[in-house]
Amino acid sequence: MAYQPQNKVNLQSSTPVPQSAYVAQNALVPQNKAPTTHRRGEKYRTPSQQLGRDGRRQFSTLTSDDSALITQVLDTDKSHERPYDATPISLKHILQAVDVIFSRVTKPDIHGNLLVPGSALVPTGAHTEALEHHEKALHASLSSLHDNYEVPISLFNAISSELFGKWLSGEDANKTTMDILRIVQHYDWDEKVVLTLGAFSVKDGEFWLVAQLYTINALAKSVGTLRQLPEILERASTVLKSKFDAYNNLVNTVLKVTKCIIQLQELRRDPHLTTELESTTSTAHIPTAVYWTIRSIVVAASQLLGITGMGPEYVTETWELSSLSHKLENIHSHLEETIKRLYDIIQRKKDDEALAAIAYILETPHIDNTKTLRILFYKDDQPALYDGYSKRRVDIDVLKRKVVILFLSDLDVAQENEYIIAHQMYDEKRNFPTRPESQYEIVWVPIVDNWNEAKYQQFENLRNGMEWYSVFHPSVVSPTVIRYIRKQDKWNYVKKPLLVVVDPQGKIVHTNAVHMMCVFGSAAYPFTNNRERLLWENETWRMELLADSLDQNLLSWIQEGKFICLYGGEDIAWIRDFTRAARSVALEAGIQLELLYMGKSKAKEQKLRSIMRIIEEEKLSHVLDRNLIWYFWIRLESMWQSKGQQLKNELLSSTQLRASDSFSLRNDPVLKGIISLLSFGSTERGWAVIGTGSADMSKANGEHMLRSLREYTAWEKRRRELGFTPALNEYLAEVYKSTPHHCTNLVLPATGLMPETVACAECGRLMERYTMFRCCTD
Repeated sequence: MAYQPQNKVNLQSSTPVPQSAYVAQNALVPQNKAPTTHRRGEKYRTPSQQLGRDGRRQFSTLTSDDSALITQVLDTDKSHERPYDATPISLKHILQAVDVIFSRVTKPDIHGNLLVPGSALVPTGAHTEALEHHEKALHASLSSLHDNYEVPISLFNAISSELFGKWLSGEDANKTTMDILRIVQHYDWDEKVVLTLGAFSVKDGEFWLVAQLYTINALAKSVGTLRQLPEILERASTVLKSKFDAYNNLVNTVLKVTKCIIQLQELRRDPHLTTELESTTSTAHIPTAVYWTIRSIVVAASQLLGITGMGPEYVTETWELSSLSHKLENIHSHLEETIKRLYDIIQRKKDDEALAAIAYILETPHIDNTKTLRILFYKDDQPALYDGYSKRRVDIDVLKRKVVILFLSDLDVAQENEYIIAHQMYDEKRNFPTRPESQYEIVWVPIVDNWNEAKYQQFENLRNGMEWYSVFHPSVVSPTVIRYIRKQDKWNYVKKPLLVVVDPQGKIVHTNAVHMMCVFGSAAYPFTNNRERLLWENETWRMELLADSLDQNLLSWIQEGKFICLYGGEDIAWIRDFTRAARSVALEAGIQLELLYMGKSKAKEQKLRSIMRIIEEEKLSHVLDRNLIWYFWIRLESMWQSKGQQLKNELLSSTQLRASDSFSLRNDPVLKGIISLLSFGSTERGWAVIGTGSADMSKANGEHMLRSLREYTAWEKRRRELGFTPALNEYLAEVYKSTPHHCTNLVLPATGLMPETVACAECGRLMERYTMFRCCTD
């Protein structure tokens, strides 16, 4: 036995004092031994170790210095100098055999089943199921044991000699541990501890093998009788039961830590774990874990010999073994945390590689779109899509060489603007299926954080109610694809729906085509970034851009060359004054003018109905349908997003974008006009825009526009010289100068393009920026 401390001897007093803290709690530094002379029969002792009067070894307290200890442990490691003829280690097979040998330690109610002749307990009640489960697991381990692997017998013998041959010589446990580390110096850290544990398990297994066969095998009975096995087992189930419990607990903990060390070493060899990543997880504590595991095996070996060979007086106290077990449990917890961190690092690295592979496929053209779609949608070689029109499961081949629009959203999609826009587009496609611009398909892809049964049912209900394609089940979209979809520098899906476009060659050509679809309709086909750029290059700030596809009357007025006035606001008094003034000026100027009420952005339903009713009853002007009023303002927001993004891309590509002017973009007339109308629609005040089909337009807030019309005689002469709209714009500029005070708001959706700065639509100064939260169920 390596040591049997029960009482610690105070070197300055003859009074024994309890050892208040087990030495295993501290890192023990090997002490330099004084020269000694050894004679035959003399026990080897260092000066710091004495035998007490009762024959038990006592220990002086050694200095605790973890860094010094680790330095010495690391000095023993020469695994990098491993000889070519070193005995190969079948780590997995040795550990599997050790596991079977120690299976008694993890067996439920093990101490109630010690084979004391005539007193064996039979497990009853709740323990029966646990025992049956344990036995099944043990038989499974036995059936998978290999018998064709090389066992390093010479190493086992050398280690066993250290573990069991020097315990009576009084050698310090730390010294024995360091000697074992030198024996296994050419092996890696996980191999060191497995070799030591394997050598120890042989001795432990031999004892329990004889114990189990004692009552049924004559040879085992003879060996057991000579070793006084009945007396040993009787003490083990009575007076030494607590010490056996502590011993078994220590062995079990050693086994757990050993498995962690092996697992940790395997992870460190993973090619995904670079040195930089490994350094972030503090894996340098592996040598510490190996040292304390081997040291615990040394202590367990001395305990085994004390119990089975020397008698109760040589058995280590329970609390000392428990202290060492506690030390190992702490190491085990730390190792498990490290393993978890390494798993997370490796998994992130694998996810990053998978993400990069997906990105490459999605952003590279192919012969067709099949490869791209199979990356996006795949599940066990089963058809991944659902055809909402035929109500059946289909393979992605139905989309081969077609333009595919991926409609990404959560389950609250039916009331979203994007859904309504996509639905209108798809209805037009269904009505004119042979047109070139109808050659595309939509696939709905739900993006939900946490799926449950209720959400699955909601998904199926939505899927079954759609006419376009959808994924058959959410699981066909892998977590890595979802990560790509959410990634800020990729598709940046957050909450608002996206319409991502895949071209017939499988390349992503637009990460959100909903705005160009809303602005240009089917003319946006094939919905690429390049198509969007070309459409905006041919656009100017004109009435045709604002009135496109809104109302049949608008198209007729444009064709007839009439002046059109779009106006809005919620001040009914201003509406009455403005419409009367506008009609009067049109009559005096001899122009045909049509007035159309457009409401305001995000108007309250009840308020809008009331104003529209008054306008119609008093015949103040034409009124746009309520649903088209909604669409007019949504389309304006889409113009802002689409046009603004195009200008941003142009500036970025020409490297002209600076932080100071990064989104003022105040010189673009189209964007300037869009911002003006959005500013007008953000307030309840009146506003108006006047113009003809493709000519320049006049725009102003209600106050300035009404004043300019009332003062028509002041600019009538200029109207005859320049024309109606240029003269009105000239006079409006003078009105702005004479009444510089104004308060302009601009409310923009918090998704998509969000500028750092915006110029005021009226004076051109940079507007102050605020954050607004809004909830309106009207």
